[in-house]
Amino acid sequence: MHDSQYPRAPGHRGIDTSVMAAADIAASLGRMQALVLTAVMSAGPNGVTTNEAAAQLRLDRGTVQPRTSELRRFGLIRDSGQRRLNANGKKAIVWIASHIKKDLPHG
Repeated sequence: MHDSQYPRAPGHRGIDTSVMAAADIAASLGRMQALVLTAVMSAGPNGVTTNEAAAQLRLDRGTVQPRTSELRRFGLIRDSGQRRLNANGKKAIVWIASHIKKDLPHG
């Protein structure tokens, strides 16, 4: 479940802990979105996974992942179609800025 203001306000699942987490990040939401957007844009056509952005920004993955969802909803970033393995061996979406036209081959 998302607040009617999502993605301008952090989303939550209607569970007390999720609602509290959304309230906690609300004050810094715009700054966090800007940081993640900058990480994606600076990666250029090579893109960045959520885990890569989190490591680059020295933030927890749990802080970065919701920002990628919000930025996607705003139309600022998109799935490149490329996949890279995370440290856990699972394939992850490689995010690129929406203005980048050429998709890279699947990896």
